[in-house]
Order: sequence, then C-alpha cells, then structure tokens
Amino acid sequence: MIPETKSNLLKVSLIIFALIALAYGFIYLFFPQVDVKASGGDPVPSGWLRWFGGILLALGVGAIMIIRNPKKQGIFVTTIALGTLLCGFALLYSGLFETEGIGNVWHTLIPSIIILLLSIFIWISIKQSKEILW
Repeated sequence: MIPETKSNLLKVSLIIFALIALAYGFIYLFFPQVDVKASGGDPVPSGWLRWFGGILLALGVGAIMIIRNPKKQGIFVTTIALGTLLCGFALLYSGLFETEGIGNVWHTLIPSIIILLLSIFIWISIKQSKEILW
C-alpha cells in the first residue's frame, strides 16, 4: 500500500480515477449506446466506443495495481495524469466549440471539469510522491 504520510492525495486521486475509468470502460465496452442515448447525442457506431472501453478498463485496473504497489510506477501515473489532462481539454473544447450532434452540452462539460480537476490532483500527487514513484 501507499505510505499514508506522503501520498494520501495520490491514493485518493488514483481511486477516483480507477472508479471513473472502470465505470466508463464497462459502459463503453458492453453497453456503448447507453451514454450516447443518455446525452441525447446522435447515434454513433458501437465499434467506435467499444475499443476505448477496453482501454479504460485496463487503465482502471492498472490504477488499482499502483495503489497496491506504487514503487517505481511514476511513468504509469504520469501517463494517467497526461491522459486525464488531454481528455479534459478535448471534452471542454467539444462542449464549448463543437456542440453540433453531442446532445446535452452539460453532459460533456461536467465530465470535462471533473477530469481536469482530477488531472490537477494527480499532477500535484506526483510531485508529493516523487520518492515513491521514481
């Protein structure tokens, strides 16, 4: 487990990331049209959603593995931080500038804000946990 004194933020951030990744991954891999219908967006071929459902599930499992043994896992945590940053900005851009066909704009903007905040927490936790992760 992650030592309590130096890495509480890392642990909490990775738990939140794992929960989000596993939830979205499960939905997109097994029930890809659920989120599309919930957002009111235009139908999307399921294959375009299923492939990254599998990737999200793998990243969620990887985050759980890091929580259990974080030593020398800085590259993976940095990859998660970079992925959440890019994903958050992509969703924010789509929600603000490419609203045609996405349905309810708030269905895109709220996740973008959550993912961007999570990215900030992960970046901060990387700095706090340098001696463990690297």
